[in-house]
Order: sequence, then C-alpha cells, then structure tokens
Amino acid sequence: MIITKGLVMAIYKSLVKKISISPESKTKQKEYLPMGNIPIIDQGKPLIGGYTDDINKQLKCDLPVIVFGDHTCNVKYVQFPFGAGADGIKVLKPTEDILPKYLYYGTQYLVFKLPNKGYARHYQHIEKMNLFVPSLSEQEKIVARIEELFSQLDSGVETLKKIKQQLAVYRQAVLKEAFSFENSEIIELTDICDDIKIGPFGTMLHKSDYIQNGIPVVNPQHIKNLEIKESGNVTVSKQKADELSNYKLMTNDIVMGRRGEMGRTAAITERENGWICGTGSILFRLKPEYDANFYAQILASPDTVHYLEENATGTTMKNLNEKIVKHIPVPNITKEIQREITKKLEQRLSVCDNIDKTVDIGLQQADALKQSILKEAFKGELL
Repeated sequence: MIITKGLVMAIYKSLVKKISISPESKTKQKEYLPMGNIPIIDQGKPLIGGYTDDINKQLKCDLPVIVFGDHTCNVKYVQFPFGAGADGIKVLKPTEDILPKYLYYGTQYLVFKLPNKGYARHYQHIEKMNLFVPSLSEQEKIVARIEELFSQLDSGVETLKKIKQQLAVYRQAVLKEAFSFENSEIIELTDICDDIKIGPFGTMLHKSDYIQNGIPVVNPQHIKNLEIKESGNVTVSKQKADELSNYKLMTNDIVMGRRGEMGRTAAITERENGWICGTGSILFRLKPEYDANFYAQILASPDTVHYLEENATGTTMKNLNEKIVKHIPVPNITKEIQREITKKLEQRLSVCDNIDKTVDIGLQQADALKQSILKEAFKGELL
C-alpha cells in the first residue's frame, strides 16, 4: 500500500485473488436453461444469465465474490453458489484487507474512471489502478453510507420506471382509441397502394456497397417511434443508389421493417426523399389521396401489430412478405379526416413524448448521482 494526499491507496490486484475457472466447468450460453438448480453468472447485465442442472458446473469458491465482466464492465456481487458463463468473466475473492461490499463498490468506481474501450478486455487496466482502502471499520461506515444513498436513489428510479410503463400503456390506449373505426369501411392495404415492394435482395445490395455518409439505406433498425434514425455507416454512393432506383423512397411513401419486431413503420418526408429501402424493409407507395403520416400510425397500432405477429412466418425471427402485408386491414376514409385524426393524435402523443424525455433525463441524472456518490466515497470525502 502507498499513502498519497493523506489517503491509503492500494493497487487493485493486491486486493483480490482471482478464482480459477476450468474450461470444462463453463456453460455456453446456448446450453443455458430457463430454470434450474444452479444459476449461471456471465458478463451480461442481468445478475443471473440462466441456469444449469449439472452439479459439476458449480464453481468451487468461498463466498461472497465479485464477478467482473471483462468485455462489458458489468460488476456483480454474488453471495450464492453459481456456475460460470462460457467466457469473459473474472471471479474475484477479496483479501482480508478489504470488505467484499467495499470492493464491489470500489470496482464500480474504477469502471466509471476507465475510458470506454468498446468490446476490448478491461480487467488488465482495472487491476493496475489504485483504490482508496481505509481501515475495516471505516470501510463498513462507507459501505453503509453508500447503500443508504443508493437506496434513496433506487426508490426514485423505480418511480420513474413505473411512469415509463404507465406512459407505454397510455400510448397504446390512445392509439387504439384513435384507430377504432367501427363505422368506417375496412379495406385491405393493397387497395390504397400503387405499389408494395420488398427491399432489394442481398445479391443486389452487399455490405461491401456501404460507404460513409452517402445516401442512407433504411433497414428495420433505423425505424424507431414512427421516425427514421439513419446511420452514417449504412449508406451507398449515388451510383449505387441509381442502380437501386426501383427501391428509392419518395415523399408520402411508408417504409416498414419486415423482420424481427413487428410494426416498425415510418412515413417518408421530404427529408428522406431519394433514400433507399433496405433489404429488411418493405416499401408502400400510397395512392395520392391517402396520407402516409396517418396510415403509418395505423400500421404501427396495436391491432395491426397483432395481425402481423399472427401472420408472420418463421420461428427464430418473424418475417413478413408481400402476400401478408397486402391483406392488412385499414379504414377507407377521406384525406381531410385522416389529417384531422393525425393532428389530434400528435397533440396527445406529444405530451407523452415530453414526459418520456423528462423521465429519461431523470434516469440519466440518477446514474450521474451514483457516480458522484462513489467518487466521493473513494476519495475519502463521503463521511
């Protein structure tokens, strides 16, 4: 140990003993059970990644221990028997100079200090860092104070998360009410479209065609909350876009993701005019008398999502095709009424959006406060 600025500091690796994990005792993720006798701890965010019933997979070590995700930097305090995930964790037993809970919070503090290195290995950097280590009695006081403050924060975070859940339920109710057309003529989506087209086949658009900051390609992951959030990495040159001219998006088109999560839909505005419908998406070219903003809302509504989930093909990942989507039931109403409903809906949902943003800011502030508490604790300023 060393003393700097009046604080007793120790190199992290001197405070822990690494528990050896034999290759045969690790459980691969594809072997995880949803329930079982032995929980599996891996480097994912949830405390428990899965389960196994193989007693030979149980790690032999004295508890409690700290489990560190070498790639993810997730830190877990484990005080029950467990098995190890296939790769990427360090199981650390505190030495007698440091309390397990103090090491747990101290490791989180060092993670906050560590620059983000992506999916690289991080423990090699953590083990070389210094940590403030007072007497055991002082450690107990610091841990108690951290947990008192964290408990207050967690209570607030739980309230914010409940608000987000309630907003999601309210949003669904608003959409359901807005798109209940009991007295309207119900027709099929194909009746209001001049064209329905699945994005280009993989043979027409390869990953090697993507360039930086060209003409955006709209894949399902770019469609979020009825808007398109393009990626600067998933774009093509003007020459390639011209080759894919049959898949160019036009104002008042609708684009929908056809894989994975159902109902990801967005109307094409002037901003996205000329962009390319990606391989994983479907293009709907509406007839002029139908408004894309209005019908995009319908295609993202709970009833349509239910229809898509019921009719999509595939088990591992849901898929849509032209035959499925052309039969989507939609109301046949005038453009004036379409725009009137859209305006009212946007007004109600904008309130949700504003509250949602406020909640997200609160959650970010809670994370920042936790970092601030740990910073004070491990600089000897919390008590």
